[in-house]
Amino acid sequence: MALVRQIMTQSPVTVHPDASVEEVVRTLQHHELPGVPVVDDDDHLLGIVTESDLVLSDDEGDLHIPHYIELFGGLVFLERLRRFEDRLHKAVAASASDMMTRDPVTVEADDSARKAARLIADTGHNRLPVIDGDRLVGVVTRVDVLSALAGEGE
Repeated sequence: MALVRQIMTQSPVTVHPDASVEEVVRTLQHHELPGVPVVDDDDHLLGIVTESDLVLSDDEGDLHIPHYIELFGGLVFLERLRRFEDRLHKAVAASASDMMTRDPVTVEADDSARKAARLIADTGHNRLPVIDGDRLVGVVTRVDVLSALAGEGE
């Protein structure tokens, strides 16, 4: 059974948390990637920035303050503020750390290709950061996993 470390892309393209939005976009375009891991100077995985983090889709294009009512001199919000706060933060992002998704779904380098396949299927992601301990060591894609599983059937 193939391990993730055997099928992953080693030394993936990454960005630093201080990278500007423009740098992140240029990196994604230059390498034709849908997302890029954010790592510190010691290759600790801090998060990931994907195309969806960079774009507010049409149905999310306007930032509306959540509905509220005034009650006893205070405001009671009728919707969760967390989603609004997250969208607002990303809308005014200046760096990778501002727009990244923290604690992304990851797979361990010594996990099986089958486990990676399950994670990819369950999450709907096309690629997962691969960690060894707390350091980023690679990226595994849906194609990598499918190739490995197809090879097992031969």
